[in-house]
Amino acid sequence: MSDSRGLPADRRASVVYVALGDSTVEGVGATSKDRNYVSRLLSRLRKLYPNARVVNLGIGGATSADVLAGQLDQAIEIKPDLVTLSIGPNDITQGVPVESYEHNVEAILRRLNDKTRAVIVVNLLPDLAVTPRFRGRPQEATVGRLTMRFNDALRGQATAIGAEVVDLYEVSREEVPRRPELVGSDGYHPSDVGYERWAELMWQGIERRIRHGG
Repeated sequence: MSDSRGLPADRRASVVYVALGDSTVEGVGATSKDRNYVSRLLSRLRKLYPNARVVNLGIGGATSADVLAGQLDQAIEIKPDLVTLSIGPNDITQGVPVESYEHNVEAILRRLNDKTRAVIVVNLLPDLAVTPRFRGRPQEATVGRLTMRFNDALRGQATAIGAEVVDLYEVSREEVPRRPELVGSDGYHPSDVGYERWAELMWQGIERRIRHGG
């Protein structure tokens, strides 16, 4: 179990952060690379650990199968202290069965848990149905239902290995309809403001795992 895992109390430690996932990890929708949530998390980490660095393996369009086949081995090889995983929307939009998604997520998380010492932070999928791309369209109900099913699978597998789970789902349902500026110009990916909020929420999960000397 990784419940007891934490980031070091020694602030001089060279903390290595690896980000896994899809276009939201790559930062599609942000006006520059340093405004995606991964770069914002690195900035926060460096305030505590000046020697922290990040390897961002996120690729636009990636599914859970792509993370398993194309990102996971690299992540393990890097020997990370912190891993974030954000994956699922492309599985939904590409019609991947929830059972296949759950199987892939289980494999990803178990290997990270077994082969690294990393603190693992997983975010639940935001509610895709509240984005302009799907809201008020024929697919809205289906996408909303699938988002909940995929999140149930994701939460179950993350909890099983003691990973931190960050709930973007409930926050997005509440905030996106009344704060349209959170969504980028494509009506789907986060904007700079959206990524700032995403980083803020992810940081809460990371913060719970920071050890303090004394």
